[in-house]
Amino acid sequence: MSKPASSQSGEVRQFTVAADDDGIRVDRWFKRHLPQVGFGTVSRWARTGQLRVDGKRVKVEDRLEQGQQLRVPPGGEDTGRKPRQRRELTAEEEAQAEAMLITRTRSALVLNKPPGLATQGGTNTTRHVDGLLDAYAGEDEPRPRLVHRLDKDTSGVLLVARTPGSAASYSKRFSSRAAKKIYWALVVGVPDVKEGTIDAAIAKQPGSGGEKMHVDMEGGQPAKTLYRVVDRAGDRAAWVELQPLTGRTHQLRVHMAAIGHPIVGDGKYGGPAAFLTGTISRKMHLHARRLIIDEPGGGKLDVSAELPEHFAASMESLGFDENASAAEPDTGPPELTPVEKKKVARQHAKQYRKARRGERKTRTLGRSRDDKPKKRGPTKGKGSSTAARRQAAKRGSPGRK
Repeated sequence: MSKPASSQSGEVRQFTVAADDDGIRVDRWFKRHLPQVGFGTVSRWARTGQLRVDGKRVKVEDRLEQGQQLRVPPGGEDTGRKPRQRRELTAEEEAQAEAMLITRTRSALVLNKPPGLATQGGTNTTRHVDGLLDAYAGEDEPRPRLVHRLDKDTSGVLLVARTPGSAASYSKRFSSRAAKKIYWALVVGVPDVKEGTIDAAIAKQPGSGGEKMHVDMEGGQPAKTLYRVVDRAGDRAAWVELQPLTGRTHQLRVHMAAIGHPIVGDGKYGGPAAFLTGTISRKMHLHARRLIIDEPGGGKLDVSAELPEHFAASMESLGFDENASAAEPDTGPPELTPVEKKKVARQHAKQYRKARRGERKTRTLGRSRDDKPKKRGPTKGKGSSTAARRQAAKRGSPGRK
């Protein structure tokens, strides 16, 4: 976060642009750090030269660089816009937030979300992870931000960005599918093919109000899931590893139900057949086990989440050993950086131009003298030029009388 060198009321303020704000637009910097200053005020300051970066005038659309000094004039606070007040958490909520935390890095918080807790609030949903994030922020720190989601009944790894800059970086990695996610699931029955890819487009199911998805090969969005059977309990159930290669709503649940092996406890997509008898819990058995993602400042974050109690109990009841799963996720080809992508594009263009030059040379060298276009002589008659008539006169041609 950018740090002020001076912030007393009525005085010019000096801020140093932090690494997390490198590349951000000036107007976005104000929205992030001084939200009480309206866009109109920032535009006026820039237009009149009161807003400066390293002593130079700046426009609201200009981008800041780490280490630059941003001069902000005094005042400008919009009395109608109040800074967001942090929510006071109860002792129970503080304890719940602490219990979820797996690890904390410079740019992220990694949580183990319990089943039954929503990621975000909504209609009739007052308890959610987003409502607990104030527990992780210090007095001078920005509020952590969610960058991806888990279904309410899905447990496991949930990454939360600690700063706005890291939130943007992580969001790009999730949207580009550069983040690798491994889920564990218990499914009803045992797939005939022990390892493979489920490639089935998904769309909202008509009549469900968007609350339920289904396979729609014609009108749905492309969806792919890698799966592998780790172990089986006779023909009753199987323990599978799932890796979504796309990020559709309820993708894993829809895909497993589509191949005839719904996730245990998922009555929404598996109906009554999704529940096993005996000591197996009726809660859903889908767990985000592992996440591998590049961190903004370099390095790789690789973290796993322990199973919730009901899932661990079902694993033991079915005779599954957690240590049987040690597979690395299929990472596929490494993702190219923007610089590498530009380099590949330039090389491709260079090769194309080179091939075209060779093609033109071949055409020129292969042309015979007879193929060369012949120069046209002067046109006789009305259209003859003065120079042509003079040349004809020199050769002895009769001139005009």
